[in-house]
Amino acid sequence: MPTPKNSSPQTDPPNYVKYFGLAFQMCAIIGLGTYLGYRLHLKSGMSFPLYLLIGCFLSIFIAFYQLFKSLQSDEKK
Repeated sequence: MPTPKNSSPQTDPPNYVKYFGLAFQMCAIIGLGTYLGYRLHLKSGMSFPLYLLIGCFLSIFIAFYQLFKSLQSDEKK
């Protein structure tokens, strides 16, 4: 079976694609954690937004942990 003339060999995607994906993941994690904290705050009825702050800071910690883990695995390649 002949190969098409316009096909090129598979290469790794450019770096900006990888980092755009990481940025999107970070935004999604932080947004979801903050939203869940907000929903818990509304259900609790507290005047101080404790659950909102916990959700926000915990999701930021998780997002940065995932970022550092991903960057370390890229250095090993």
